[in-house]
Amino acid sequence: SQANALGLYVGFLPTWGDKWNKKWGVGPEIFTPRNAEAYGQWLGRRYRDAGLIWILGGDRPIENDTHKEIMRAMARGLRNGDGGAHLMTWHPTGGSSSAQWFHGDAWLDFNMRQNGHVAEFTGRYDQTRADYDRTPPKPVLDGEPIYEDHPVSFDAKKLGHSIAADVRRPLYWDLFGGACGHTYGHHSVWQMWAPNRNPVNNPLMPWFEAILQPGAAQMQHGRALIESRPFLTRVPDPEVVVADRVPTSVPGAGRYHFAATRDASGGCAMVYAPVGRGFTVRMDKITGARVSAWWFNPRDGKATRIGEFANTGEREFVPPDRGEMLDWVLVLDDAAKGFPAPGTVVRGDP
Repeated sequence: SQANALGLYVGFLPTWGDKWNKKWGVGPEIFTPRNAEAYGQWLGRRYRDAGLIWILGGDRPIENDTHKEIMRAMARGLRNGDGGAHLMTWHPTGGSSSAQWFHGDAWLDFNMRQNGHVAEFTGRYDQTRADYDRTPPKPVLDGEPIYEDHPVSFDAKKLGHSIAADVRRPLYWDLFGGACGHTYGHHSVWQMWAPNRNPVNNPLMPWFEAILQPGAAQMQHGRALIESRPFLTRVPDPEVVVADRVPTSVPGAGRYHFAATRDASGGCAMVYAPVGRGFTVRMDKITGARVSAWWFNPRDGKATRIGEFANTGEREFVPPDRGEMLDWVLVLDDAAKGFPAPGTVVRGDP
């Protein structure tokens, strides 16, 4: 009730998995299809009027048909209990998606991915687009990207801990790749680590310091940028970016992948550049005779006007700062649309 009073919806996991996999602990399985449905119905009735989203699963693999039926039974119970009052999804294990198991199930309102605690686009965050392209179409959300200050790929000795730049990149990779939203996490906060508690996987600082880390505050800039342009008609379009002579430079690979999105009608386009490196765009992806161009800074949310250009051919843009970890978003608008500066959002009743 306190979260709802603050305008928040709670992602509610009926259970954090089950002990059906030895990797996660030994012991008898808690749920059967029969008791999972009864439990779901009880929870659904109890929280029928709460502002929440049901997230089944809980970072556990599906290993056999019985496990699938347990999840389906729990979903059935929740629907019976709350009368369909809430959205429902499923939390997968690292590098996988709810779509792998349940995409065709009517109870699954949107897909959730766990692209996981890696820093690379290729082989992980590119899979957000794969779920976006599935039929029947369903929204997709990355429910567990790399967390800030998390051991990269769970190997701190070899790869160190992530930094703010590592959590910004997946934000734009996901949003520009077709995701309906994004999730932020911090390695100390999820476990509420403090010096008097046993640490999990070498957290760097207590949770009450971690909540002030820069990556957390920078997430709001991504939302403001997306909401300052048409939202529901936005589509991923990597062809906005012209491939360089060396494609691993632009559009890039690994942690240096450039991502692009545009409005389906051509009124605007955006390109995320993870490094301060010049790149070329196809201007004909934008409608109108003239194009208005902006740089948007993902680190502080500020927009800087570049200028207005004739909408012809291809044009190179060079970010204001050259260098690593200095990411930028290029925003191109049909000048006739009169859009405000990127990141300027006027919220209120439509």
